[in-house]
Amino acid sequence: MPIVRRLSRYVLGQWLRIFLLATIGLPVVSVMVYLTDRLSRLLDRDLSALTIIQVGLYAIPGNTANMIPAAALFATVFTVGPLARNSEITAAKAGGVSFYRLVFPILVAALLASGLCFWVSEIAPQTTERQLELEKERFSRNQVTRYDFTYLADDGWTYSIRYLDTNAEVMRTVLLEHAGRKPGYPNLSITADSAKWNDSTGRWRLENGATHILVDTLALMTTRFAALELPTFNEQPQSLLTEPKRPEEMTYRELETFIATLDRSGNDTRKLRVDLAVKLALPAACLVIALFGAPLAMSNPRAGAAWGIAISLGTTVLYLLLINLSKAVGASGVIDPTASAWIPNGIFLLVGIWLFGRVRT
Repeated sequence: MPIVRRLSRYVLGQWLRIFLLATIGLPVVSVMVYLTDRLSRLLDRDLSALTIIQVGLYAIPGNTANMIPAAALFATVFTVGPLARNSEITAAKAGGVSFYRLVFPILVAALLASGLCFWVSEIAPQTTERQLELEKERFSRNQVTRYDFTYLADDGWTYSIRYLDTNAEVMRTVLLEHAGRKPGYPNLSITADSAKWNDSTGRWRLENGATHILVDTLALMTTRFAALELPTFNEQPQSLLTEPKRPEEMTYRELETFIATLDRSGNDTRKLRVDLAVKLALPAACLVIALFGAPLAMSNPRAGAAWGIAISLGTTVLYLLLINLSKAVGASGVIDPTASAWIPNGIFLLVGIWLFGRVRT
């Protein structure tokens, strides 16, 4: 048993060293390629050299989340490959340690890498948002006004607002709409010249407006008001200031809530559901790809580092292609969006199990 524990520590140490190097190196290379590709555009926006460096630093977490599965694969291949090439696996088998027991620490480490990948992907939206602000792709969070925008609220409400000032906590020219969810249910719209935030009630106070109720079987009913407060119109001024985000700019919970809101409003959310499922499928790929890479690295034990690089890069490219393909299939509605995001993991898992079954233990 002491020999087995010592061997496990040795294998785990080799894996962790390569994993950490790849986790740091791959995102840095990716960010450098990104900055090189966009350098002329960033300079045209009068960004200083220091700001461009900051853009790169804030881009690292998002790239790290995407590269951790590849880092786990590199670590697995470049740990198992040399062990096989140097006959260390053969020696371990002669000592009564099977191949399954030998790679068990790697699979445990890959499982922990999955947790790390999910954690990084949850903090990456904040740094990505700051990156876009520095690139002038998005307004700074310090802005206090917003013009001519539509906000999709809970319970099927849609707000169209001409002007919002969060410092003064006022709006100008407000339109609230709520469509009937079933035949016979009324369509409701509320217009107001202005609105003022009421701190005591935690709601917006609509001023000088009218309510319009339209039912299929009745004529339009209009009622004017001097002031009106709706229980549902309670979004904080800063919440209304927030602009729409891309899926990669939202955490898992934020994207889940956003999808639920769109569902209630009758919008097509298939593409977003694929993106939501990918936020779990990508971290899980760390374990699946390690399970796939360990026996694959044994397939040509006499090959050198070039074979390991070929396996790692080829598998990474193939996985990314499958992810993009599954996104397109899920968004089109051919198969369930959540299931489509897990198809690449399912394929690699089945192949990995088959490869494991062929390894001599």
